[in-house]
Amino acid sequence: MTAYSRSSNLAAYQSASVHGGVAASDPHRLVLMLMDGAIERIVAARGVIENGMPEARSRLLHRAVAIIDELRASLNTADGGEIAANMAELYEYSSRQLLRANLEGRVGPLDEVAKLLREIRGAWIQIAPRP
Repeated sequence: MTAYSRSSNLAAYQSASVHGGVAASDPHRLVLMLMDGAIERIVAARGVIENGMPEARSRLLHRAVAIIDELRASLNTADGGEIAANMAELYEYSSRQLLRANLEGRVGPLDEVAKLLREIRGAWIQIAPRP
């Protein structure tokens, strides 16, 4: 087996694993997975900014913004009241900060958004439904 086919097999396995995890997850877990995905991409974007890789930076931050847009779209604004409205504003702010970081090539806004998402993630875990 060549290195190429091994890496292709690994990529296929990872893709199937992620898709399988999504298919088997409850809504609470799906939100957690989205938050984790956004944080992972922000952390990776920080690394590529530090290493001067603008194409990778743009790709990673574009995906992080798309994930945050999914989080915002998942909010129940009809029943969520003020909390849902505040979360929508926080997600919008986070997206703007990521776009700013991409344009300016700075890590400061990335650190701020990653911190916010980690705090939200921690609170989200605390309200997990009990089995």
